[in-house]
Amino acid sequence: MFVLAASADSSMMLDATIFLGAAVILIPLAKRFGIATVLGYLFTGLLLGPSFLKVAGNPDDLLHFSEFGVVLLLFIIGLELQPSRLWALRQQIFVLGGLQVIVTGVVLMLLSWYFLDIRLSHSFVIGFGLALSSTAFVLQLLGEKKQLATTHGQQAFTILLFQDIAVIPLLAALPFLSGAQEQNYDWIYFAKVISIFAGMIFVSRFVVRPFFKFVASSNATELLTATALFIVLGVSLLMNYIGLSMALGAFLTGVLLADSEYRHELEASIEPFKGLLLGLFFMSVGMLINVKLIVAKPLLIIGLAGLLMLIKFVVLTIIARLMGNKNESSIRLGVTLAQGGEFAFVLFSVATAQHLLTREQQNILNLVVTVSMAMTPLAFLLLEKIGNPLFAKAKPSKEYDKIPNHEHAVVIAGFGRVGQIIGRVLRMHNIEFTAIEKSANQVDFVRKFGNQVYYGNPKNPEILRAAGLENAKVFIIAIGDIELSETVADYAVRNYPHLTILARAKNREHYYRLRDVGVKYIWRETYLTSLDMSRETLEILGMDPKTARKTVQMFRDYDDALIERQRAIYQDEAEMIASAQSAIQELESLFDSDMTTAKHELHKEKERFEKLADESYSQTKK
Repeated sequence: MFVLAASADSSMMLDATIFLGAAVILIPLAKRFGIATVLGYLFTGLLLGPSFLKVAGNPDDLLHFSEFGVVLLLFIIGLELQPSRLWALRQQIFVLGGLQVIVTGVVLMLLSWYFLDIRLSHSFVIGFGLALSSTAFVLQLLGEKKQLATTHGQQAFTILLFQDIAVIPLLAALPFLSGAQEQNYDWIYFAKVISIFAGMIFVSRFVVRPFFKFVASSNATELLTATALFIVLGVSLLMNYIGLSMALGAFLTGVLLADSEYRHELEASIEPFKGLLLGLFFMSVGMLINVKLIVAKPLLIIGLAGLLMLIKFVVLTIIARLMGNKNESSIRLGVTLAQGGEFAFVLFSVATAQHLLTREQQNILNLVVTVSMAMTPLAFLLLEKIGNPLFAKAKPSKEYDKIPNHEHAVVIAGFGRVGQIIGRVLRMHNIEFTAIEKSANQVDFVRKFGNQVYYGNPKNPEILRAAGLENAKVFIIAIGDIELSETVADYAVRNYPHLTILARAKNREHYYRLRDVGVKYIWRETYLTSLDMSRETLEILGMDPKTARKTVQMFRDYDDALIERQRAIYQDEAEMIASAQSAIQELESLFDSDMTTAKHELHKEKERFEKLADESYSQTKK
C-alpha cells in the first residue's frame, strides 16, 4: 500500500514538474510571438497530452483538479464586488443573462432536434449545455486585453454569472428528463440549499471576520494564506456536497467578504494559486483535444465548433442591440461569449450517466466545446485585425468647429483635466481664452458644464492659425499625448516666436523632448503634487513647517538643476543611471551643508545649465 502511495505521489510530482517546465518555456515564447496566454496553455496541454508526446497523466483527472483554478478566480472576482454593487447589477444579471441562456439554448435545442433527428429531451441537454460559455477563458482574455471595465466586458461578466447560476436548475432537470424514479431535488433539498446560503451569510459576518483578526494578530503571513485557502476549499466542498456549482459558492463567499477589512490580504494570498491552477486548467483542456477524432471527423468537429460560435455570436449580438448597445459593443460581446464553457463538460457527463446522451455524443460534444475554446483567442485576434479598423471607419466623422476670430490673449491646446483647471482659474479673473480639443467626445462632455471649447486637432496648422496664435500672448500646451504635444510645441516655437509657451509634461522624457524643441516653461504633471505631499508628510512627522518648506524647496531647486544637467544624456541609459547615483550622493551632501548657501549655489547652477542648453539648441538649429 505504501509502495502504491509512493508511486502515486511520484507520478503526481513528475506530472507537475513536466507541466511547470513546459509552461515556463512555451508560454514566454507564445507571448513573444503575440499569441494569447490562454492559447499558449492550450497548445502546451495538447503537446503534452495523449495526442502527441503522452508524457502527462490522465487529462480528466487533471481537469477536475485544475477546475479549482476557476473556483479561485470566481472568489477573487467576488472580493471585488461589494453586495451593494452586485445588487445594482441584478437587472443586467437576470435580464441580459436570462435572455442569453434562454434564447441561445432554445435556438440550439431546436436546431439539434430538427437537423440531427434527436429526441427533444436530449436536444434540451445539447442546446442548453452549449449555451454556456467559458468563465475562465473569457475573464482571462478580457483581463489580458484590459477590457473588463468596458461595456462588453461588464456585460460578459454578468452573463457568465447568470450562467453559473443557471447550471443549478439545468442539473436538477436532468433526472426529470431521463425519467428516473428517484429524485433528489425535492423540497427538502431546496430547504437545505436555502439554509446553507443563510448560514454562509451569518458565518461570513460574525465568524470569519473575527477569526481573520485572530489569525492576523499572529503576524504570520503563511497563516493568512492557509486561512484564505481553507475558506475557499471549505465552501467549495460544501457546495459540491449539495450538488451546486463550486465556482458559484466561491463567488458568493467572495461577495460576502468584499467589504471586509481583510479583503486585500485574502486577494493577495489567493492570487498566485489562482494563476497557476488556471494555467493548469487551460493545459488540461488542451490535453482533452482528441486529435484522432478530429482527424477521423474533421469537417464534423470543426464545422460544429464554427457553427456553434457563429450561432452564439449572432444571438448575442442581436440581444445586445435590442438591449440598447451600440454596434461595436454588441459585436464585441458576441465574439467574447461565442465559445462553449467548462460547465458543459459537467452537464454532458451527468446527462450521459442519466442515459440522455450516448458516450459517442458526449465525446463529440466535449470536443466541439474544447475546439471552440481554442478558437476563442483566434476570434479575438481576428476582431482586432479586421474589426477594429472597420469600427474606426464606421464612426461618424465630425467636422472641425469653425473657430470665431476672438483674438484672445490665451490659447489652450488640450482641454482635459489640466486644461480645464487652467481655464477655470482664468475665468475667475475674467480672462478670455480659446480652447482646442481633438476629442469630439471630450468636447461634447465639457460643453455640458458650460465650457466654451472648440473641436479641432492642434496638430493642424490651420486650426492653430484660426485659434488666433498670431495675436495671442500665451500658448498653453496641456496635451497628454507626448508625440502630439512635441509636434505642436515644435510648430509653435518655429512659427510664433513672440509667444510665451507653457507646456505640460507627463514625465521626464516628455520634459526633455519639449525642451529639445525650444519650450522653456514646462510643468511635470505629478511633480508639484508629490512635493506638496512630501512637505505635508514631514510636518505630520513633527518637522517645523518652515524647515519642511525649505527642505522641499531645496529639493526642487536641485531637481530643476539636475533635469537640465541630464538633458544631454537622457537617451543614454547607462549615463542616466550613473548620473542618478551621483545625484543621490550630491543631494545628501547638500542637505548636510548650510541650506541657504546650497540654495544659492543651486540657483546659479540652474541658470548656467539653462543658458548652455539654449546655446546648444540654437547651434543645432543653425
